[in-house]
Amino acid sequence: MITERPVAPRRRLAADVRRSSMLPFAFPGPLEGCRVSGGYLVEIEDVSFAYDNRPVLTGINMKIPRGRVVAIMGGSGCGKTTTLRLIGGKLRPQRGVVRVGGQVVHELDSGALYQLRRRMGMLFQFGALFTDMSVFDNVAFQMREHTDLSEELIRDLVLMKLNAVGLRGAQDLMPSELSGGMARRVALARAIALDPMLMMYDEPFAGLDPISLGVVGKLIRRLNDALGASSIVVTHDIQESLLIVDYIYFVSEGRIVAEGTPADIRASTDPWVHQFVWAEADGPVPFHYPAGPYGRDVLEAAGA
Repeated sequence: MITERPVAPRRRLAADVRRSSMLPFAFPGPLEGCRVSGGYLVEIEDVSFAYDNRPVLTGINMKIPRGRVVAIMGGSGCGKTTTLRLIGGKLRPQRGVVRVGGQVVHELDSGALYQLRRRMGMLFQFGALFTDMSVFDNVAFQMREHTDLSEELIRDLVLMKLNAVGLRGAQDLMPSELSGGMARRVALARAIALDPMLMMYDEPFAGLDPISLGVVGKLIRRLNDALGASSIVVTHDIQESLLIVDYIYFVSEGRIVAEGTPADIRASTDPWVHQFVWAEADGPVPFHYPAGPYGRDVLEAAGA
């Protein structure tokens, strides 16, 4: 079981923002009706979901404590990204409950749901930057859309967010001028623009070179701790994730088959977990696609 770590109080004054290149400026303020039940920011209880008649999730249970980084891992198509969509209210569970800040997400009306989403940050696969906007305008977008802050204060905040990811000097570049790792860092700065209480990362390491991968991984951990937020990381990258996360859920065929701390996962003797962590070609996930006996196919091809 995860124990909650102390979270430093947020700084809320613009003067504090100007004195700090790392600590967040908190706005738009506490979410009305939002509370953390038993220290958990996100609670998923007995949730099932299917696309048409194809089951994707079956009776899953997860708890995400405040201030922690939790990974959801598993093979392609096992329901990891669907879980993020359920948390964000994009999808509704067919059974079970998803709570964020004590609120049942699928019971919220559109106004309350949008209010809740403003306290979430999302890093999409490959960044999903607005291609016709500069780096600066990408990060400023949410501040202009969802706050009444002056352009002067928005400028200070955007530069602070970009400085936190090491790209203040790239503020005037366009997305087409960025490397893959730089684009991912700009997307991360945009995702934390409104100081979210919950960060969700969908394959944040996909397509990155080893240096960029290490930088993004460290930023995820560092920014989570600075914000006092909770982070959910959907990823296939085992080794990098084990360095930065506090807890891991393994999903297979829509069910949670294992969970634990990085130390638990490394020491696991569960065949499925062992195969996934150590990238073994054969195991519970077989190397061969189901087929008949090889010898029979050879003889049939030879006309025997």
